[in-house]
Amino acid sequence: MLTMRDCLDYCDLTEEEVGLFAEHEHIPAEIAAPIVCSLVQTDEGVRLICSCLTDLVDDAMHEGAMGRAEHVLHVYAQFRSAHPSAY
Repeated sequence: MLTMRDCLDYCDLTEEEVGLFAEHEHIPAEIAAPIVCSLVQTDEGVRLICSCLTDLVDDAMHEGAMGRAEHVLHVYAQFRSAHPSAY
C-alpha cells in the first residue's frame, strides 16, 4: 500500500494540494492522496483539481475570508506551475 508521502513524491504534489482537495471532497487526506495522484496523470484530472481549487477560492471569497482565498490562490498557482499541461 502506498503511503501519503509515496503519493506526494511520485506525483509531485504538496500536502496542501492534497489537503485542499480532501477538504473540497469532504474526505480524509489519506484517501485523497491516491485519488489526486491518479488525477494528475491526465489533463482532465488536472483540470478537475484546478476546478476544485477555484471552487474553494470562490467559497472563501463568498464567506469574506480573504486570507483564506489568498492562501488557496497561492496553492492553486503553485499547482498550475507544476502541472501546466492541462491548459
